[in-house]
Amino acid sequence: MKFDKLVMSTLTRARETAEIILQQMPSLKSSCCSLIEEGPPYPPVPAVDHWKPQHAEFFAEGLRIESAFRRHIHRAPPSQKEDSYEIFVCHANVIRYFVCRALQFPPEGWLRMSLGNCSITWLVIRPSGRVILRSLGDIGHLPPSKVSFT
Repeated sequence: MKFDKLVMSTLTRARETAEIILQQMPSLKSSCCSLIEEGPPYPPVPAVDHWKPQHAEFFAEGLRIESAFRRHIHRAPPSQKEDSYEIFVCHANVIRYFVCRALQFPPEGWLRMSLGNCSITWLVIRPSGRVILRSLGDIGHLPPSKVSFT
């Protein structure tokens, strides 16, 4: 599989992970995107007792993360004749929200999914617009001693 680009969050932990990937793929084009930084994308339903961001934080962060979704998660243009593969190194809240939106699931369900740190999620978007979730939060590439959830 030939990857076309890597987009990383500007937060340190994502940049560090991206650098490890880029050491193995030195010719891969890469860029930073502040839109995919961690944040609460949408008020979760059901609400959780241990985490309650202010409504204003959901409003501001949600707009940013929705902008990231619209920028990065879409069909290829009709002129594109070959499949493309893109790597996003970002954060669980962003990935879970992207998955909900791409699959047309209610966005308030994003917190019902659990993703391990450094996990791999694979979304496929067909030219027809059909979206397939091939993998969500795969951690099989990590040794058991390195598996963690935050």
